[in-house]
Amino acid sequence: MTALPAVQWLDLFLHFASLSILAIGGAITTAPDMQRYLVVERGWINHEQFSSSIALSQAAPGPNILFVALLGWNIGLGAAGVPPGTAATTCQAYALALGGVAVTMSGIMLPSTALTFVASRWGHRNREFRAVRAFKQGTAPIVIALLVATGWLLAANNKGDEHHLALWAVSAVSCLLVWKTRLHLLWMLAAGAIAGWMGWI
Repeated sequence: MTALPAVQWLDLFLHFASLSILAIGGAITTAPDMQRYLVVERGWINHEQFSSSIALSQAAPGPNILFVALLGWNIGLGAAGVPPGTAATTCQAYALALGGVAVTMSGIMLPSTALTFVASRWGHRNREFRAVRAFKQGTAPIVIALLVATGWLLAANNKGDEHHLALWAVSAVSCLLVWKTRLHLLWMLAAGAIAGWMGWI
């Protein structure tokens, strides 16, 4: 990919800003649309870069929104002409990668932060209204549906029916463990990392 013109950087910012308003339940719930926009429609990154960005950010300590920074980093490296899977070697590549991080993170953070600040103050003042209580209860199914769509996207793009079955089996077992036990999530993450490293899933 060649360097992106300024209008495409602006388009990237505006797209992430619009997703920011829809990110009920966190930025991860908008991953399906990010994949559609970045991989399918624009071709700025490939599916492996997209999936790896999410996997790496979920495994790393810190907020799960880090995957947005990794997506921006990969877009910036692509704009600098760095092939996927290779490291940046020039100052221009690092500058464009950091620019990609700045564009995607500011786009995903600024609108939702401002909206959350205003809405939470208003909601706290009007917490006894039936409409406010109904809105809070109505967002739970939306968040669950968006998370299922994200999981489906990440699992469905892997090749091989056997691989699909293994991923769905691991997902089902993980859901049951979270629902029925008090097993800490870090143990499940460690088990998933070992299974992936061994090539079982």
